[in-house]
Amino acid sequence: GRRATVAFSTHWQDDAARRDFTINALYAHPQTLAISDWFDGLADLDLRRVRFIGDARERIREDHLRILRYYRFQARFGAMLDGEAEAACADMAPMLKGLSRERVAMELLTLLALPSPFDTVARMFERGVLPVVLPEVDAAGIAALGALLAAEADCDIAPAAIRRLAALLPADPRLADQVAARLRLSTAQRKHLVRLARRLAGGEQARALAYAEGRAVATDLLLLARRNPVDIGPDPLPMFPLKGGQVVARGVGAGPEVARVLQAVEARWIAEQFPGEERVAQLLDEALRG
Repeated sequence: GRRATVAFSTHWQDDAARRDFTINALYAHPQTLAISDWFDGLADLDLRRVRFIGDARERIREDHLRILRYYRFQARFGAMLDGEAEAACADMAPMLKGLSRERVAMELLTLLALPSPFDTVARMFERGVLPVVLPEVDAAGIAALGALLAAEADCDIAPAAIRRLAALLPADPRLADQVAARLRLSTAQRKHLVRLARRLAGGEQARALAYAEGRAVATDLLLLARRNPVDIGPDPLPMFPLKGGQVVARGVGAGPEVARVLQAVEARWIAEQFPGEERVAQLLDEALRG
């Protein structure tokens, strides 16, 4: 995927010629701050155009990851499309299969974490680039990403790459786990993605969801369901006030029965939206009578 040839030069222009994009080949003199721009990078910045230096296909042959880098830079800086770059990336997309999974994952997650990646991701899908690295994504996933981005904007929620990746993928925990393994995501990222793949059935109480799943997962699940996480509230999540010793003190023998009673009381405590200790004591009485 990457065929780097080391060659030393004392000329900055030679160094600039080996860069990927014109906007990455701008040099400032350390004393005068004068800008050296050999490939019209400043003009491309003004036009918000991402353009390869020289022959786009040659730059991609040097490092296939530049296909994904092109789209990441396009999502961040671009407005005007460069036809040569787009054609080269689409035609050479199969070369992405030879890249290390970690490099692919890094570029994808960085792209997804940008403020407004939807148009770029949709174009990657349409041009056949995204299916090479994420074949699980279909048109429904692209639409789901758009809906999620709208929900994030409406709720003023910061971007999160794993949440957006979850939107792209079908709601299938096993498939999410396979994708996470293939991309070599961290253990925490993998668990988070799998939990988001379960989605919400509808009607879940926001704070109860946060209590069960944690605030971060609950926030993402609500956004994926087009619901506002503000319903979780700013207050710390409650802690279940009943302990096993209190159940034993009421005459229940230590063992599975104590766990059964605790689970029964906790389920009702959650359903009643976390009442205080007086109500918990009543719930315990009812569980023991039952």
